[in-house]
Amino acid sequence: MKNKPASTAPALKFLEDRWDASMAATLDEPELLRYRSNLLGSDLRITNFAGGNTSSKIKQTDPVTGEPVEVLWVKGSGGDLGSIKRTGFATLYLDRLLALERSYRGVDNEDEMVALYPLCAFGNNPVAASIDTPLHGYLPFPHVDHLHPDWGIALAAAANGKQKMEEFNREFGHKLVWLPWQRPGFELGMMLRQAVRDNPDCDGIVLGGHGLFTWGQTQRECYLNTLTVIDQIGQFIERHGVAKGPERFGGEIVPARADRASLAAEIAPTVRGLVSAKTRWIASFSDAPDVLQFVNSAHAKDLAFLGTSCPDHFIRTKIRPLFVPWPAKAGMDELKKQLVASLAEYREHYGAYYQQHATSESPAMRDSSPTVVLIQGLGMFSFGKNKTEARITGEFYTNAIHVMEGASLLSEGEVKGAVPQCGSAHEPASFKVYSNYVALPLLEAFRIEYWALEEAKIRRQPAEKELSRRIALIVGGGSGIGREAARLAAERGAHVVVADRDEAAAARVAEELKSVTSKEFVAVTGIDIRNRETIAAALRATVAAFGGVDILINTAALFPSSPDGVISDAMWGTTLDINVTGNYLLCDEAAKIFNAQGLDGAVVLTSSANAVVAKRGSEAYDVSKAALSHLVREMAVALSPRVRVNGISPATVVKGSTMFPRDRVRASLAKYNIPFEESLSDDELRNLLAAFYAKRTLTHQPIDPADCAEAILFLASPKTKCTSGHLIPVDGGLADAFLR
Repeated sequence: MKNKPASTAPALKFLEDRWDASMAATLDEPELLRYRSNLLGSDLRITNFAGGNTSSKIKQTDPVTGEPVEVLWVKGSGGDLGSIKRTGFATLYLDRLLALERSYRGVDNEDEMVALYPLCAFGNNPVAASIDTPLHGYLPFPHVDHLHPDWGIALAAAANGKQKMEEFNREFGHKLVWLPWQRPGFELGMMLRQAVRDNPDCDGIVLGGHGLFTWGQTQRECYLNTLTVIDQIGQFIERHGVAKGPERFGGEIVPARADRASLAAEIAPTVRGLVSAKTRWIASFSDAPDVLQFVNSAHAKDLAFLGTSCPDHFIRTKIRPLFVPWPAKAGMDELKKQLVASLAEYREHYGAYYQQHATSESPAMRDSSPTVVLIQGLGMFSFGKNKTEARITGEFYTNAIHVMEGASLLSEGEVKGAVPQCGSAHEPASFKVYSNYVALPLLEAFRIEYWALEEAKIRRQPAEKELSRRIALIVGGGSGIGREAARLAAERGAHVVVADRDEAAAARVAEELKSVTSKEFVAVTGIDIRNRETIAAALRATVAAFGGVDILINTAALFPSSPDGVISDAMWGTTLDINVTGNYLLCDEAAKIFNAQGLDGAVVLTSSANAVVAKRGSEAYDVSKAALSHLVREMAVALSPRVRVNGISPATVVKGSTMFPRDRVRASLAKYNIPFEESLSDDELRNLLAAFYAKRTLTHQPIDPADCAEAILFLASPKTKCTSGHLIPVDGGLADAFLR
């Protein structure tokens, strides 16, 4: 095998050569592999998230014998090239890996080989080797890339793909070789080795329906060869696209709705609720031009039903997306009916697919709901256990759209006979074709989705947290109790929207939350609970961010005060507007989303010990909180049985509260004859007042916002699934507030 030395890239039209020679010169071979991998993974046109793998065969010293040995470094199972570190690679003695061929009992037993990979580990490395390990090991090149670029898969998934590959070779001077579809594993490793033996001058391999293999004698050469082949396939497909004109997928039959963003926010809770009938999901929405071009086209329904081809796509997007027709003049009620009907049909097909292909050894059938929902005129909803996974699922189906587009552009009439993706071990009729695009046969799709090795990968994932998959809107989240509730909800796995009248404060809290959760799991919105329109807007922002609402928490309140201690009629009205009516409006607006979802939800409102303690000077506040306490009970009845409504009743919380500005704290200290120095900071003054209040309780403990947040999140959690219409005191044991 001869490879041309490469140090500079040929002219690239789409991709960029991002290699920094000065940086690379400082790196050893494992770090160069990491560097090469990160560069490849930094461009989603080259490979998708967690897709593909890279390897290098590196000379190292055996720690036992002291002799030089060749070690295969290969991306570990489940890793992502764009972010992988040196520690993310599995390392195996190459000679031991190659010797496993003597134990190989054939394709029907190839899964048993995975259990032998740890026996080949070098350096006591615990990183699990991926199922693609033999694909790299048996290729006789020092450095190998296996990637799934859209352009490459379009060629690999074209019904005339092998013919077009040969045309590409002639046009660009390559010697790519074609292999028919074979599920990744030991057998494919043997096939790759044989393909190179049969074609010793080849410079790459196209895996039918799957992806690309490229290689090089050096890290730099491998990187450049990979970039060049991918970019030139892109040029090849673009040329075909120009020749065919601008129309794609048979042309547009439904126009994109001009108000699709607001329509998507309106329908999202319904879609989320329907697909979450078994397992709760977080949503992501896209109306990107390439998505709309597909979903609004004449061929979209048939292509979507055909399913995906590349295993990397299929694992996340399931066997196929749910396609929902929505004619241009149809309204929202028609869409909801169509969603219900289409989803029922989807689940029926999925159940039949499982029953047809499952064996006694197959894992139990998973959730039969789709992870991708395509709606004509609107766009694409994608779902995952968290926002990142939901977004990535959508990106993967966008990749699939690009693949279908590219394959259709390569069409030159009907392909006769078996497609080139079909090998000798497969039934030609099982490969379905539409518009020159070849989908993965259903049996092969099932063998990947319900692969025991994929099941093992799922089980290795960390356990989900208590509030994972739940969306919490926290009103008053910019300070005090709300801030602590937001932090605690984020720590426990919730997707959190911080809402506050002070949007800057809400943004600061959201930034703090990024240290305890993913930045994608946090959003910010403004709100004024006196105004139903701003409440509705905050809820729409929550839906737009994550697809719905599961938990509503309100800690916002007003304690009226004036320099002369007299509360005006206007201030009395404002206090009741914020502390009572505002809470009602929140619940009333949130109820619309809860009802659309049809999922269980939780509301927690913040009352006060003052609701049951009568005293002079705080009548407006005390009466408002008494009303709020009863509102909790009223809303518990009104929103039952799906939504639980509870509340907390804290005693005075001074720390972090916007209701205790310096002037009010000074006035209170003077009122209670507590000496203080004007030089003290705001927090020091608050601590003095909090200590005084604590002495009036049975526990003598100041009430901290974190104490209130613990009670709030307890009531919002599944732990209290049988509790509604209840208020938990968080008052340190305030005897005056004992109910009687």
